[in-house]
Amino acid sequence: MSGRLPVVLRPANPAQVSLQEVTEQFSLRSSDTLTGLSVSGVAVVASHVQPGDLYVGVRGAHQHGASFAAEAKERGAVAMLTDREGRAHGNDIGMPVLESDAPRALLGALSARVFGSAGARLAVFGVTGTNGKTSTAYLLDGILRQLGLRTGLSTTAERVIDGERRPSTLTTPEAPEVHAMIALMAERGLDAVTLEVSAQALTRHRVDGVHFDVVGFTNLSHDHLDDYGTMEAYLEAKAELFAAERARRGVISLDSDGGVSLAARVAIPVTTVSARSDRDADWSIEVIGEHPDRTTFRLAATSGENLVTSVPVIGHHMAANAALAIVMLVEAGHPLAEIAAALADSGIDAYLPGRAERVSGSRGPSLYVDFGHSADAFASTLAAVRRLTPGRVIMVCGASGDRDATKRFEMGRAASAGSDILIVTDHHPRHEEPASIRAALLEGARAAVAPAQISEVVPPERAIRVAVSGAVEGDAILWAGPGHLDYRDVAGQKIPFSARDIAREALRESGW
Repeated sequence: MSGRLPVVLRPANPAQVSLQEVTEQFSLRSSDTLTGLSVSGVAVVASHVQPGDLYVGVRGAHQHGASFAAEAKERGAVAMLTDREGRAHGNDIGMPVLESDAPRALLGALSARVFGSAGARLAVFGVTGTNGKTSTAYLLDGILRQLGLRTGLSTTAERVIDGERRPSTLTTPEAPEVHAMIALMAERGLDAVTLEVSAQALTRHRVDGVHFDVVGFTNLSHDHLDDYGTMEAYLEAKAELFAAERARRGVISLDSDGGVSLAARVAIPVTTVSARSDRDADWSIEVIGEHPDRTTFRLAATSGENLVTSVPVIGHHMAANAALAIVMLVEAGHPLAEIAAALADSGIDAYLPGRAERVSGSRGPSLYVDFGHSADAFASTLAAVRRLTPGRVIMVCGASGDRDATKRFEMGRAASAGSDILIVTDHHPRHEEPASIRAALLEGARAAVAPAQISEVVPPERAIRVAVSGAVEGDAILWAGPGHLDYRDVAGQKIPFSARDIAREALRESGW
């Protein structure tokens, strides 16, 4: 079965759970009569409510969710759970109101109880880190399918259930959607699910109540300091995934200093992997072949076990992501020999949308579209492109508005240091002035030790055309930022935009 999933992912045959039992189990307060009432789902967004739901109204960035109680009731909510602030919105709405001092902190366990996801019989994998989460999740899912298993996947790019796809809106969905999705996967008889887990998902309780069989850590680099303030606080947020109450086992890459720090502090059993010769890891990675559409590597354990396989994308960092995925599967109980046999014919079979994705043909410059939005991601992908390019490396990049502004200088410097020609343009300005975002990138670009030839071109549609028109056979163009996305966020409006389609149009216009 394939196609598009519905907006709200729910099991088709949900159980009925007594509202009185829920109230007692989670120590909720209510002066309303709950006798005879039951719930079959949980929703934290009023427009997602289905008949029989418990609607949870919590404080949002701009308004309180309890102000949408009437809409939730109209859509079929049985009751609302909120806090003291939201309680005032619950007067005279015609359904019971339950109160908790911290309803968001209860969402995970509450959703697990109502949807029954805690008893789901499928392997659950989680991947976190600054860069490479999405790629590792896709590679892990691809290998699972090559092992003959039916799988589910939740990433920044999309949610996938046994081949059915739906675009994502958050890297990690809110807790009710996570648990409903797992329950649906169990109902359909899937064998395994892989979840991409952001730091924000951990601090905002989105994966509370999920019990992971194996979790993986890719790396830590400068990002999200607008949320966490310091790199140490950022690492602490990600370390939550490796708590004993969340995960059974962990696999940690030691390629970044953050990985070394994490491996030294977690309490669960951990296996380590690294591509660095100066790191004492349980598994080592060696890249032994690079091609425009594939990277071949050897993964070897200190025990002597090893395999040689390939990943269908360029870059040493992508080989590291694939190795992390393989070791996670070994830790889950799949023998390395079984994995090697599954990958023997063609390597890892996975499509990574917008991750160093080549959109050019056999003629003309190579053109890659990538989702990278940090200095570390820029540097890794540029290095991969450089190793495969006999001519010049041309980069087009922007940065997101309303996000960590402190990383823009280093993004610009990394972009300039790794390219011959750099074109700075717009990406998602959101509510910021686009020129100020570009200015920060340009400042960093000019500070590189050996800066590229730098220019500023807007809008991005024109920027990529300028890049392509100036390229010749043997050159390569990396357009970093938009990746798989099909929109740009400008002043709060999501404007349809496909970097892949626009890049292909630019190539055709230039005769390639």
